[in-house]
Amino acid sequence: LLTVTMFLSTLTPKFYFALTVTSSFISGLIFVFEWWHFRKYGTSFIEQVSVSHLRPLIGGTESSPPAPAAFSAGESESSRQNMPECKVWRNPLNLFRGAEYSRYMWVTGKEPLTYYDMNLSAQDHQTFFTCDTDALRPSDTVMQKAWRERNPQARIKAAYQALELNNDCATAYVLLAEEEATTIVDAEKYFKQALKAGEMIYRKSQNCHSQSPQHEAQLRRDTNVLVYVKRRLAMCARKLGRIREAVKMMRDLMKEFPLLSMLNIHENLLEALLELQAYADVQAVLAKYDDISLPKSAAICYTAALLKARAVSERFSPETASRRGLSTAEINAVEAIHRAVEFNPHVPKYLLEMKSLVLPPEHILKRGDSEAVAYAFFHLQHWKRIEGALNLLHCTWEGTFRMIPYPLEKGHLFYPYPSCTETADRELLPTFHEVSVYPQKELPFFIHFTAGLCSFSAMLALLTHQFPELMVIFAKACFGTLLSPFIFTLERIEDLLLSSPWHQLTGV
Repeated sequence: LLTVTMFLSTLTPKFYFALTVTSSFISGLIFVFEWWHFRKYGTSFIEQVSVSHLRPLIGGTESSPPAPAAFSAGESESSRQNMPECKVWRNPLNLFRGAEYSRYMWVTGKEPLTYYDMNLSAQDHQTFFTCDTDALRPSDTVMQKAWRERNPQARIKAAYQALELNNDCATAYVLLAEEEATTIVDAEKYFKQALKAGEMIYRKSQNCHSQSPQHEAQLRRDTNVLVYVKRRLAMCARKLGRIREAVKMMRDLMKEFPLLSMLNIHENLLEALLELQAYADVQAVLAKYDDISLPKSAAICYTAALLKARAVSERFSPETASRRGLSTAEINAVEAIHRAVEFNPHVPKYLLEMKSLVLPPEHILKRGDSEAVAYAFFHLQHWKRIEGALNLLHCTWEGTFRMIPYPLEKGHLFYPYPSCTETADRELLPTFHEVSVYPQKELPFFIHFTAGLCSFSAMLALLTHQFPELMVIFAKACFGTLLSPFIFTLERIEDLLLSSPWHQLTGV
């Protein structure tokens, strides 16, 4: 004890300055390494080492997170890793350019569609509405050039030129319905003319499709045109309030062309049935399309969650649930919400009106912000209609992020969340919209700790350099305070030993 006291009394301010500078430098290196490890791997290095290596040594057991469920039947790990993460899909509920997008631009002065989004639509039109035999018909040749035009007025002018060459050119009516019509009523008139012409051409193609590969390509093109027109007519009926008529048209279309399920017509049907509040029919559609072998979407996941929430939302109360626990139906509803949020975590902020909506783009990125905007734009009213559904969503949706701590590396029910969605969404959504990104994981404790330690030791080094004498007095006082209980304990032990019979007999 005397040696320790003498050592502390002989320390100079230079020693304390060197000590604080060294500790600040070391803690700064630890902090930089911790931050780099967290940015790259999503976890604290110290925390990972303590959980993986130290806990087993002291008898603890590591609970491994559940393995993610397969995204589709028979899918292997390698195929899941090679899956294209940022595939862009055509929005099943995309609006009409002339009757809706253009009107928004006239009123607000803001362009609702990005060039990238419109360019994707132009590629879709060339793929769906053209084929190799277009050179045989002058009107189709004109339309082939029209779909490649960038200027809307040039496209409309080309459509009228095609109609002058052939009054039964279905694709010309489609273009006019999409871009020239300024109301849904006008668009429906054009689509009815397109349907009449399209059905006639489709029947002709059916009669001669087996004659050559060119005729097969023509039949495929004419089928695409017919399906597109019927679907848009159903959407016109839905927008004009004839919902039952729209439902019938969608059901007939799905029965007539069952192989075209990739067009996601069932999502149009789900939205129309929800408007009718035909929840039993909605459940029947979900039972068919919410299958493990089919690609998921926000419409499927959140509609399934809405139906389960509907069964318990009216009587649900967080305070009551915390006292008595969740019932089986409430557990199912919460699990359905967690499943939906895991698939697309951006939707709840729009449904809860924590983030403002914009017009949905013509293309969406599944699990991205663009899909969330498209879903909430049409389905927010259905969630509001069911009493308590939004309250249940508000109380439970954030629990998903605690259930999946590292979503970019491992999911719970789906494959890991794609890390490239933000870049693609910025190209799909307008510039005036703030793109939503996956909620960032909170910084681990050890990053906060090392940052605080680095800052504290750096501040001590600065104070020691500026006020050496005062800091020496302060350091000696701190050391004395910290060591005084230890010194007192040692003195008590020494007194007990000196007064013991063993010491009196042996002198040891």
